[in-house]
Amino acid sequence: MTYFIDLRADSVGGNPVASIDAVTVRTETQPYPNPSSPLTPEMLRLIQGRDVLLGTHGFHVNRADGISNLAHWAEWLAAAPNGVFLGVLWPGDSRWIPYLDYPVEGNEAMKSGQLLAAYIGANFSGASSVSFASHSLGARMVLETIRYLPASIPIRALTLMAAAIDDNCLANEYKDAAARVAKISVLASQCDEVLKLAFPLGNPLSGILTRGDPYWHAALGRTGPTPPDQPANLVKTPILPDSWGFGHGSYINCSGAAVGPPAEAGPFAQPTLVQPEGTAQPANALNWQPAWAASFALTRWF
Repeated sequence: MTYFIDLRADSVGGNPVASIDAVTVRTETQPYPNPSSPLTPEMLRLIQGRDVLLGTHGFHVNRADGISNLAHWAEWLAAAPNGVFLGVLWPGDSRWIPYLDYPVEGNEAMKSGQLLAAYIGANFSGASSVSFASHSLGARMVLETIRYLPASIPIRALTLMAAAIDDNCLANEYKDAAARVAKISVLASQCDEVLKLAFPLGNPLSGILTRGDPYWHAALGRTGPTPPDQPANLVKTPILPDSWGFGHGSYINCSGAAVGPPAEAGPFAQPTLVQPEGTAQPANALNWQPAWAASFALTRWF
């Protein structure tokens, strides 16, 4: 069972809740608990003395899909020593027409990040450490969280997958947040057509209207960090091989069809999946891509 920290005011679209008292803890078996609560005794006991990984989805994901995808993803993180995975739900889905309102959704990511930071600061003092893994626009949400976390919270690792944020953000806009993390990893793919097309279109508008640099930048999740603007705590990771076919939805979305194994491993080892029970499966198993991404996050978490 996976616990979810739900920052959403609505199941689809909308805004974050007004305060941490309105946050709801959910599970995939009880997506609508009655009564709802911002913290359950079971989850509080679970994180005591543990290394907590908070994983979140990206843009254009509603509450139900966020629970479904992250609950499946959590299955491949079960081998973590002393670790516990918690999902984070935030209102990153479109309010109007899908993808056309991408530029202003960064505001919801920032609000959600500040809210999550306050929630962690109020409730996670018993955790041994916290780490983060994000997909797409969730990168901005977790970086904003890290920026506002109390200094007393140790931050072990950050894994950014298909990050829909400027490629120089770790040395520019979020330099302060990057400095808080012991170890940062980036997964990027040039097969990501969403970041190739949608991100550059929305980026100039979002920069001019709300935040960041008003000039064009490529997405961190497509080109990787812009050299030489790389913090010392960044674990150098090659761009994923084109033969692996990682698109924008390959990292966490667990509803895709089975695909064949990569023709070559490129700079990475041939992907092998290890299920929670310890049985290895070949790379052409169903949904090998999100399973591999989860396994990567697991190795960087510990």
